[in-house]
Amino acid sequence: MISALYASVSALLICWLSINVIKQRRKYSVSIGDGGNEELKIAMAAQSNAIEYIPIALLLLFALEFNEANIWIIHVFGIALITGRAIHALNILSENLKGRVLGMLITIYTIIGLSVLNIVYLPYSQLFKL
Repeated sequence: MISALYASVSALLICWLSINVIKQRRKYSVSIGDGGNEELKIAMAAQSNAIEYIPIALLLLFALEFNEANIWIIHVFGIALITGRAIHALNILSENLKGRVLGMLITIYTIIGLSVLNIVYLPYSQLFKL
């Protein structure tokens, strides 16, 4: 299952972002919320953004593979997902708006592309079987 590779890499990205939040919490002795600390707010935003977008993209990637799309299509969209999320995460943490926007554009276009391809590859003959 090819999409498991991209799910695993995405999970590692989320873990890295989570560890970054934990480090900021320890550094500023904040157990709940952001304590009004800007660095912690940014770390939390990077983590929450990844958690918001990665699951739906992975669900669509798994579905596309299940719908028997070409192996290269799965890889192209998996690589696009990881690239977009990594670019976004790195640039939100460094407060680079242009890089952050690029990462979001790649992510959004990946989700749109996966959605359209799932509709194309959907096994219509199986949809209304009784």
